[in-house]
Amino acid sequence: MKVLLIGASGIIGKGVDAELSPRHEIIRASRTSGDVNVDLKDIASIRAMFEKIGPVDAVVSTTGKVHFGDFAEMDEEKYRIGIDDKLFGQINLVLIGREYVSDRASFTLTTGILAKDPIRYGSSASMVNGAIEGFVKSAAIEMKPGLRINAVSPGVITEAMDGYGPYFRGHDPVPAARAALGYAKSVEGLQTGQVFEIF
Repeated sequence: MKVLLIGASGIIGKGVDAELSPRHEIIRASRTSGDVNVDLKDIASIRAMFEKIGPVDAVVSTTGKVHFGDFAEMDEEKYRIGIDDKLFGQINLVLIGREYVSDRASFTLTTGILAKDPIRYGSSASMVNGAIEGFVKSAAIEMKPGLRINAVSPGVITEAMDGYGPYFRGHDPVPAARAALGYAKSVEGLQTGQVFEIF
């Protein structure tokens, strides 16, 4: 299959690349590196990416930024970071991408453990992750026949613990290579409307 991997330069993206590249052709995309550049906050950038690469059999998104902060100091601007980047970035990837992908293509989005297991400073991540999971489940029942959509919800990634460890006390981290198996299940399987939890 021809797989578009967005966020290929990130920790999870590298794990997914290592898992899928022995079996599939990977087109690597990120904001500043890879085979093609894309800014998921920019609809024109998403469309230009699909125009450049042509039809693909799978679209995998392993990217998305949210703001971690004390709820007492959160405001609309801070919540908008996650809404505009991780939530609508991935939603627009599907809304635009469905016009360009092959007839039996799949979309795989990224959520995270905070949708179900909130932490201090993580209200934006919990909100966004929950919204993505709701979108995936509902979009799946209305997508064009043949198209599939799923999400992967990993726990905190082992390789990211240097930066995120203080937020995730008591959590059992997940190696990126194990999280990548959820993406492989979505890309290479037949299920749709699922959230594959990797904790």
